[in-house]
Amino acid sequence: MNDVADFIRRLPKAELHLHLEGTIAPATLVELSQRHDREPLTQAEAEALYRFQDFSGFLDAFKAVTNRLVGPADYELAAWRMAQRLAQQGIVHAEVYISVGVIYVWRNHDPECFEPIFAGLEQARVRAQRELGISLYWIFDAVRHFTLEEAARVFRKAIEMRCEYTSIIGIGLGGDERRCGSEPFRELYAEARAAGLRLTNHAGETTPPEAIREALAIGSERIGHALSAVQDSELLEELKVRSTPLELNPTSNVRTGVCASWAEHPLRRYFDLGLLVTLNSDDPAFFGSDLEGEYMLAHTEQGFTRDELRRLASNSIEASFLPEVEKASWTARIESIG
Repeated sequence: MNDVADFIRRLPKAELHLHLEGTIAPATLVELSQRHDREPLTQAEAEALYRFQDFSGFLDAFKAVTNRLVGPADYELAAWRMAQRLAQQGIVHAEVYISVGVIYVWRNHDPECFEPIFAGLEQARVRAQRELGISLYWIFDAVRHFTLEEAARVFRKAIEMRCEYTSIIGIGLGGDERRCGSEPFRELYAEARAAGLRLTNHAGETTPPEAIREALAIGSERIGHALSAVQDSELLEELKVRSTPLELNPTSNVRTGVCASWAEHPLRRYFDLGLLVTLNSDDPAFFGSDLEGEYMLAHTEQGFTRDELRRLASNSIEASFLPEVEKASWTARIESIG
């Protein structure tokens, strides 16, 4: 088992479905609370926030944590701590969701409030590249169950800021799928695509396969979760033919109660069918399993061999938004790992 753990750590990997806010560990939350709360959280109180029973409970916990991200220094701290942990796992590249939609709503719809926050994130990104050798891209995440107008602010801010920051690689649509699908965002996706942004979408986590079809129909290039695709054989074939990357998050799905167990997660079926699947941790501080842990669980719970784990790592690079020359370089490195 130690040999497999060492092999996983040495594999160059990309993480493609990772929420910045979900990387904030209880100790960092205490530090943020000391900065901002009149009565700061204790370590025990912080840890209690991360214990929840279902998806709705997770959303409540996520909000409690993000409430304590106030200014640029807070976001810089969160991003730097995230980058340190990623590098320790052999992750060489990450494409990180930032809940810009949440920031706008909490800052009274002021689009300009985000730019100082983003400057803090950029400081951490540049430092991570320089000191840790890890590359980071940012994905601006709108919240589907807020209003369409609020989502438009997020999309258009990404378009505006991408002119200056090439690290802003794409847009995403998170939030509660049960309350809003993808179709209302069709025009915004088209605007983003025309501006050169890449298109991701959370779909099929808490909703049936039709939600994934809807996400594909508006132009989504990568699908986050895609759990319910397993219920529709025609959809699985379509995903295979399209070579649509799937950002799978097994531990997340188990912890939020949308999947019964790791062993029952459709990762293995998707992989065996030849779909372009990637492993991701989603919100590792909340779910107690980072990307290294997800690879190990794929080995112990679903019997993934070393060669299959290598393929998952290659998939993560292939499905990333990195330039082709960088993909080729990392893929060659992956193949060289013994």
